[in-house]
Amino acid sequence: MPLFLAEVSIGSNGATDLSPLFARVEDAVARAGGELIEVQVVRDLGLVYAIVEHRLADVVRGVLEAAEVAVRDVAEVRLVGPTLEEVKARKGGRANFLVEWDIPSGTSMEQYLSRKREKAPLYAQVPETSFLRTYVREDMMKCVCLYDAPDEDAVRRAREAVSTPVDRLSRLDKEPA
Repeated sequence: MPLFLAEVSIGSNGATDLSPLFARVEDAVARAGGELIEVQVVRDLGLVYAIVEHRLADVVRGVLEAAEVAVRDVAEVRLVGPTLEEVKARKGGRANFLVEWDIPSGTSMEQYLSRKREKAPLYAQVPETSFLRTYVREDMMKCVCLYDAPDEDAVRRAREAVSTPVDRLSRLDKEPA
C-alpha cells in the first residue's frame, strides 16, 4: 500500500499538547482503512509531518479534513533507508532533526536513488550524526530526511559530506508518536 506525507498546520495557537491532534489523525486514517506510521512535529514552522499508509491520497486528505485537521498538502512518498516494517516496529524512531530538500527539476527517482546509494557511505565522515530515513515525494518535488544529531551544525556537516544541500532544517519536538 502506498505511503503519503501529510503536512498538517498546527498554527500558532500555543498549544503544547498535540495528543488530541495525533489521536484525530490516527482515528481518521484508521476508520478509512489506513495506518498512521509516524508523526514528526516542527513547532517553529507550525507543522506536523504525518506519514500515512493508505491506498489513495484523496481519501487521506478527505478524512483528515473531515476530522478538522488543517491539511496543507498530501503527497505520495517513497521510504528510503530502513524498511517500512522497521519504521513501524520502532514507532518512527529517535529523529531530532528534519531536513527538507527541494529536489532539482528534471531529477528522476532512479537518479535520486542511485545518488543516495552512492553517497550514503560518506555519512561515516560525521559519526556523531545518524541518517535515519528519507521520505522522497514520488513527484520529485522534495524529500524529507530525518536525522539523529547533537546539533544543527552536525546535520549540516553530514549533508555536506554527501554533497546534498539543506533547504530547510528544523529541530523536532520530542512529543511525536
